[in-house]
Amino acid sequence: MPETTSSLHEITMSQAIHDALAEEMRRDPRVFIIGEDVAEAGTPFKVLAGLVDEFGKQRVIDAPISEPGFASIGVGAAMTGMRPVVDIMFGDFLGLVMDSIANQAAKVHYMSGGKLKAPIVFRTTLGATRRAAAQHSQSLQAWPSHIPGLKVVLPATPFDAKGLLKSAIRDDNPVVFIEDKLSWQIKGLVPEEEYTLPLGVADIKRVGSDITLVATSSMVQAALGAAEKLAVIGIQAEVIDPRTTVPLDRQTLIESAKKTSRAIVIDEGYEQYGVTAEIASVIADGAFYWLDAPVKRMGALNTPVPFSPALEDLTVPTPASIFEMAKTLCGAH
Repeated sequence: MPETTSSLHEITMSQAIHDALAEEMRRDPRVFIIGEDVAEAGTPFKVLAGLVDEFGKQRVIDAPISEPGFASIGVGAAMTGMRPVVDIMFGDFLGLVMDSIANQAAKVHYMSGGKLKAPIVFRTTLGATRRAAAQHSQSLQAWPSHIPGLKVVLPATPFDAKGLLKSAIRDDNPVVFIEDKLSWQIKGLVPEEEYTLPLGVADIKRVGSDITLVATSSMVQAALGAAEKLAVIGIQAEVIDPRTTVPLDRQTLIESAKKTSRAIVIDEGYEQYGVTAEIASVIADGAFYWLDAPVKRMGALNTPVPFSPALEDLTVPTPASIFEMAKTLCGAH
């Protein structure tokens, strides 16, 4: 959170994203948005509502239903001096644009000997428990995190979302910016003044001494909920939000694990070959001699996300399941 409370206002994460885009478009005429239903519709989720009224259809561009097509337009525009924000409606559609992201945007600076760059933001979503079934509920942040040349941002609060998005738009590297769909309605305090947040700096959301809970995106709120339950039984959990998987703030994670001697890594992506595995290995390697227990991981079950509400809710970590694992790891009964 910001250090001062003199000029803060409470807004949703949706509004924070909207405000960040508007501010950057006013600041830099090279910034534009392209995607499906981003203009008059403001996206199906209404996050971008009203931007076309201020900036017009030349800068808030409704594209045909062809993610590979408009993603390629964005990469070309970035290489020739613009700063596009490409809106990919669901993170599940990353598979359609992976060539543009992983083979073109991520490689162009390297393959041109530094003569070209692609300052582009691919803005997309993650998250289950919205009853949207298997093709619209996945959390695929591990995919772009695996590719050299990309930066990957996972905001969890309105404050983080606004500051990180503004930095992503200004960054000369391609950035994949992934928002949890359920987090758009989370409210938080955000400065009214201009601010940005650096990419690659983790945030300690809650200070603790007994166990470290490293959580990304939507799982930050779940970890904070578990930490409250743990405090009731005398276990003080430290909750750390990496905020970006790339760059990853390894030192903050390691130092916390050294202090608490126990760690759980929580991410809504699939646990199999996922973000949790990479972060857990960083902690295990860097804090090995300080750990009193193995680093544990919690991610989505290795199954397509069910449409059934009762089944879907079982596929991702919850405050209750995090509480139980942490309690066991700390030897509490």
